[in-house]
Amino acid sequence: MRFGIVILPQFDWPEAARYWRGAEELGFDHAWTYDHLSWRGLAGERWHATVPTLTAAATVTERIRLGTFVASPNFRHPVPFAKDIATVDDISHGRVILGVGSGGTGFDAFVLGEREYTPRERFERFREFVEALDELLRFEQGSDAGVDFSGEWYAAVGARMVGDPAQQPRMPLLLAADGPKGLRLAARRGDGWVTTGGSASDAGQWWARVGELSSRLDDALAAEDRDPNSFDRCLLLDDEERYALRSVDAFEDAVGRAAELGFTDVMTHWPRAAGIYAGSEAVLEEVATRFDRLR
Repeated sequence: MRFGIVILPQFDWPEAARYWRGAEELGFDHAWTYDHLSWRGLAGERWHATVPTLTAAATVTERIRLGTFVASPNFRHPVPFAKDIATVDDISHGRVILGVGSGGTGFDAFVLGEREYTPRERFERFREFVEALDELLRFEQGSDAGVDFSGEWYAAVGARMVGDPAQQPRMPLLLAADGPKGLRLAARRGDGWVTTGGSASDAGQWWARVGELSSRLDDALAAEDRDPNSFDRCLLLDDEERYALRSVDAFEDAVGRAAELGFTDVMTHWPRAAGIYAGSEAVLEEVATRFDRLR
């Protein structure tokens, strides 16, 4: 089991550096930040941009992997985004994990004036976005032609990236998906899967749903002739009602359940002083001392 921490991009630099350094010092394997322009009930609070935050985090850490949780096509085009995130990967010496999702239907979906897309349209846009990123992030400077593609949602003519990727053949691509088409896309194009498990009325139902989704991923991997043992499965343990760091025992119980379902990675949120994910850093620190036993 590997352990990740989600750090909300709410703190001004250099105060924010404490959290990213702290994640590395505590022994987390990866640290993530949300890729949103604004988020839920925190829209009235400070909220920094994703790529600059990860760039700064790369300069104050040495080992920990850095991830987007998760990038989406709601407000991004694959060409400039691929170049941005490849530059972060270069700065971090190959430590970026790229989490990508289809994009929610909240603030980010409409902030640029988009209409409301149907589920089919959102999936097709997601598929094009992922396929473009997969190709762009593998691009080597030695190619004379650059990257061309033309679809319903995105196009590029002779797109150039940074150069040889910092990670070969490209940075790990983790897809967030729950539906059958999304899971099949993850199995076809991704190096791993990331999920929140969706919503449920109680913890028992949520764990049951997580198990169902993991089983559906097995079917998708089999359909694509992918080895399930070489495919990462990452689970965010928290939602607004369920916070894994409410106690050490709660965290250990959640890790054990995730391991039984075949997850390779779990993530939780850095405790906030109040509101969503409110908790104690003492619990965070105690949990970190148990990583070796829980792995």
